Amino acid sequence: MAHMKSRTEARLKRHVRIRVNVAGTPDKPRLCVFRSLSEIYGQVIDDTAGHTLVSASTLDGELRTKVKGLKKTEQARLVGKTLAERAKAKGIQKVVFDRGGYQYVGRVKALADGARDGGLEF
Repeated sequence: MAHMKSRTEARLKRHVRIRVNVAGTPDKPRLCVFRSLSEIYGQVIDDTAGHTLVSASTLDGELRTKVKGLKKTEQARLVGKTLAERAKAKGIQKVVFDRGGYQYVGRVKALADGARDGGLEF
């Protein structure tokens, strides 16, 4: 019987396949999403320098009180909007979206929509 991959292994394999075509530059950095069971994280990364320029998550000090009591998709939208505001403050307007091997539904889509509402273009 063939080896069955876990969901995490399958997601990581998809993520590697996506990353072949998606890379962040100083002009157009990569907005990377990570989703755990209870939290969601977003980072804007310059892959040429290997630096995280901006990040936001549901664990941030200023967001922690705002997301309390909200549904997970609403939390993700708020994280995306906060991420966009922080990126705009650093002069970042355009990004490349990296869904991290996750399907573009639910919390991942909500974070992307929140980032778009905040003013990021992708």
